[in-house]
Amino acid sequence: MTKIKFIDARFADADENEFALKRRFEWHLRKLRALHDGVPPKVPGDFEDELRWNEDLIAVPLSEKDRNKVLRRARRVMGARAKASGLSHLSSGDRRALEVFRCGADLVDIASEHRADEIAAAIHAEMPWMAAATDFLWTAMRRSVRVGEPGFRLPPVLLDGPPGIGKSVWSRELGRHLGVPRCGIEGTAEQASFVVNGSQRGWGTAFPGRPLQTIVQSLCANPIVVIDEIEKAGTPTSTKGQAYGLADGLLPLLERSSAVAWKCPYYQVGFDMSWISWVLTSNSLRTLSAPFLSRLEILRLVGPGKGDLISFAEREGTRRGLSDAALGAICVVIDQVAGEHDLNLRHVSRMLERAEAMASSPLSH
Repeated sequence: MTKIKFIDARFADADENEFALKRRFEWHLRKLRALHDGVPPKVPGDFEDELRWNEDLIAVPLSEKDRNKVLRRARRVMGARAKASGLSHLSSGDRRALEVFRCGADLVDIASEHRADEIAAAIHAEMPWMAAATDFLWTAMRRSVRVGEPGFRLPPVLLDGPPGIGKSVWSRELGRHLGVPRCGIEGTAEQASFVVNGSQRGWGTAFPGRPLQTIVQSLCANPIVVIDEIEKAGTPTSTKGQAYGLADGLLPLLERSSAVAWKCPYYQVGFDMSWISWVLTSNSLRTLSAPFLSRLEILRLVGPGKGDLISFAEREGTRRGLSDAALGAICVVIDQVAGEHDLNLRHVSRMLERAEAMASSPLSH
């Protein structure tokens, strides 16, 4: 795991506050005055002489005027450091929240090409009908290893296909196998750009965006951010006619050159958001703009076949602890119905949920 500088800010020594700086300046002033008054300096390596030197310095008097002058200088230095940090405009609470990035943020990498093969094979075994997405992932992982990237980043991708085929499930499996946090956003529920970008102070409820919150909480700079049904996100407008569409808010974050120094509207500080793996899903491309689509790799997917649905039911039913009889009945239904109707994973999941509920319900006498 590699550490990177994530925030465009400078953090001063946590142990050197105003009081510590004042004491250091006073001690330096005592040294200067002692030498000026002819006090012999300490002999290096002589412990007893060092004790004598320290006692001589303690005996050097400092007036109230001296102490006030030192205090003013210490405050000026602290003020200059705060200004240089890039965080002086923030409240103490927000500065504490960003203090977690003093030592940077972590990047999770792919250990080897063999590990990339294992991850791709495991996901393909679970969801073979998502082969186009898994192949795209596999290629990206192997390339990341070959070029020696410090962390893995999946290029921004749009999984386009009919509902209920497992696009969101695929992204969850991806996060689990990579060992990185996952941030999920529903395009139908979170239609404004604020959910991704955050909102600046001045709004009634100002807050940082969800991707940045995920990184702050996990200290992982390359999480997976999944936005489901992006085509259903509208474009809310303010009373002044300003548009805040979710897709428009994503544009600078999907472009690596701008994401590397992305400025958060809430904190008004730059962050390196270029390591995020963006996975978007859609059922249609009709409402999505050309500039938006040009920033994405578009993968058109088809749903699982009858055999895939039966395999999914068997795996998921076994995981839920369903009996062989219940699983057999579900598989028979899938086999009989799948040819006449468009079954998907959601239909099968509901069958499993009903079977699980029936198995756990008390028997009637």
